[in-house]
This record gives sequence, C-alpha cells and structure tokens, in this order.
Amino acid sequence: TGSHLAEVDSQREWTDVQKKIIPWKNSTPSLDLETAFQDRAAKLGKSNSRLIVVASLIDKPTNLGGLCRTSEIFGASALVVGSLHYIQDKQFQHLSVSAEQWLPLLEVKPSQLVDYLQQKKTEGYTIIGVEQTAKSFDLTEYCFPEKSLLLLGNEHEGIPANLIHHLDVCVEIPQQGIIRSLNVHVSGALLIWEYTRQQVIKQKQQQ
Repeated sequence: TGSHLAEVDSQREWTDVQKKIIPWKNSTPSLDLETAFQDRAAKLGKSNSRLIVVASLIDKPTNLGGLCRTSEIFGASALVVGSLHYIQDKQFQHLSVSAEQWLPLLEVKPSQLVDYLQQKKTEGYTIIGVEQTAKSFDLTEYCFPEKSLLLLGNEHEGIPANLIHHLDVCVEIPQQGIIRSLNVHVSGALLIWEYTRQQVIKQKQQQ
C-alpha cells in the first residue's frame, strides 16, 4: 500500500542519516565523507556548512549533549566525540533532544587527535582552538575561514600543550566579569554561532 511504501522510505531515510555515525578510523575516505555531508545537507534542506566541531577532550555527557544540539541547530557538518558510547548516556540524550539522529557524529579518541588534526589540515581546514593565549584573536575581530575545525578543550585542563602546537589559531571570547572562564558548551556555542553568522552574511553578499 501507499502508506507502507511511505513508511519504508521513511525508514530508509533514517537509516541513511544514522549511517553517518561512524568511527573515524573505520570511516570511508575523507572525500567520500565530504560527499556524504553534502548529501545530508541537501536532503535535510540545510546549509552546506564546512564547520567541524571537535569535542573529543570533553568528558561530561551534558556538555556533549548540549553541543550536539547546538551543532545540529546551526548546521555544523559534524561533531567529533571521544567515544560514541556517550550517545547512549541518559544525560547526553536529555540535552541533545534527539539531535544525534540528524547530525553526523564521528569518534576520534583523544590519543588519535594529533593524526586527525593533521589529516584535516591536509584537507584545507583551519584548526581553531578556543583558548586564552598571548596570541589569541578576539572573537569579535576574527574572520572564520569557510573550512573551519573548532577544537574545544577539556572542562578542567583546557587544550593540552601537545595539541596547542597543532592549532593554526586560538580564538578567545571577550569577557568583562570577575569569573574568567565560560562553560565549554557555552564557549563552543558562541563560536559556532559566530561562524554561522559570518557564513550567512557571506552567502547574502554573493547573491
């Protein structure tokens, strides 16, 4: 019947989306993955974003769930986590409100990050760290490249020194309060939004 065929098509679409949730080491070649992101954006009517959010250093399921939701809402191309087991966590699911079903999630363990970042550099991505350093750019003055990879630090230690060396740039959020640190999900959300805002403006200017 027509309703049965519609249900089958619906199941196929869900399966197609969920296939994008794959570990990095076992994934298809990078160009195929890029094509998969474009196909997904076209199917869901989303912007063809080139923003990858890397949250492999983050430990708390609540932060990861919130980042998943924020990344999906603003059309990031993928969220990278340290373990795909997080998506089964109740706290993650409570914050993500099913966003993990619509956003490609990739597994890159912390020990694999150096190799992963180097690979993304060869693919033309600018590696951006959210960190306060002597050479950090103010977020209000930074112009995001189209192919941007956003590396978020651990809740307590931030971005370790061995990874700081692999960043192309550090961006910090201007602050006025006494407390000098933001929750990592909030920090990530601000940069994700600013990337999205800049890309929307750029697209309007090109029209």
